[in-house]
Amino acid sequence: MPPEPRASLLQRGLGGLHRVEDLVLALLLSAMILIASAQIALRNLFDASLVWGDPFLRMLVLWVGLLGALAASRGNQQITVDVLSRLLTGRLLGGARATASLFTAAVSGVLAFHAGRFVAFDREAGVKAVAALPAWLFEIVMPVAFALIAVRYLLQTASHLRDVWQNEVAE
Repeated sequence: MPPEPRASLLQRGLGGLHRVEDLVLALLLSAMILIASAQIALRNLFDASLVWGDPFLRMLVLWVGLLGALAASRGNQQITVDVLSRLLTGRLLGGARATASLFTAAVSGVLAFHAGRFVAFDREAGVKAVAALPAWLFEIVMPVAFALIAVRYLLQTASHLRDVWQNEVAE
């Protein structure tokens, strides 16, 4: 059995980024659980709460949702309607996958653009969020996550087109 080829620098770098994404998601989810549990305990036992707890939890939900979507996009693990993969084969299937990836990249790019405009507006307006912190600090995840999703899907589009070109579409 021949030895496995070493992972390329790009593959190792992407693997490291994926581990960082997973770590950040785990930390944010843990923080959500701890803060929510503290809020419940404080309200039920002491008739008190963390003043910043509920707004901060809402921000954490935003971050976990968008970073979770980003993590799902890394391996094409998002929810899909997969009718075409059952009907098409070969180059037609690869073309359909490339088209779907390109469409997803375009929609994500538009969302990134408009989310960036929203964050810029809140920054200019001086909108405050939690504990007098600027709202844009918490909202910045929106344009960043959508832009990264768009880039991932552009790369997936290129990969699908390469497979079609080389006639190596996996069924």
